[in-house]
Amino acid sequence: MYYLSRELFFPPVSYASPEGIIAIGGDLSPERLMLAYSNGIFPWFEDDEPILWWSPPERMVLFFCDLKVSKSMRNILNRNMFTVTFNTAFRDVISNCRTVKRDGQPGTWITPEMVNAYCKLNELGYAKSVEVWYDGQLAGGLYGVDLGHIFCGESMFSLMPNASKVAFIALAKKLEQENYRLLDCQVHNDHLESLGASEILREDFLEVLRGA
Repeated sequence: MYYLSRELFFPPVSYASPEGIIAIGGDLSPERLMLAYSNGIFPWFEDDEPILWWSPPERMVLFFCDLKVSKSMRNILNRNMFTVTFNTAFRDVISNCRTVKRDGQPGTWITPEMVNAYCKLNELGYAKSVEVWYDGQLAGGLYGVDLGHIFCGESMFSLMPNASKVAFIALAKKLEQENYRLLDCQVHNDHLESLGASEILREDFLEVLRGA
């Protein structure tokens, strides 16, 4: 396992463990975070752990042609019950992602250190959010890191049923219109799969990333 020093460096992703851990330690400075994302690496760790850097052997991604919008979701979207904005309330979105309880999860991996780090990335124009509003109140959203032609999704939340799906669908359609290559969802979960995301090999993801 590679232990990071103060030097801005990551080993080749081929050094990753079978689970996908490529390095330990370092910091969450904007420079290190952007170096990581530009090489297909992201941080993921708990409050009582050192910083763990991941490049999993399989990557969950959405190719926009595969986006699935169910009949029930089309009905919700057609009713215009939600309003969607982009990058207008980043700290509120990441704070809700940190605090909203999720079924089957005892806690959150979004530490206070990560909140501050990604808010700094937002100030620099790299991290962005999607907000979903209902009757003037924040009902859901997501945030991630924008690499220009790939958007690396980090986390999403819902305070109302379907609000996070609305955010995901709105983002996917916006990215497709702006000629992005894909939406990176990092690791598999059933919620993302229901929206059309699927796993590809790390090597295939990196090929798209380098091409972008």
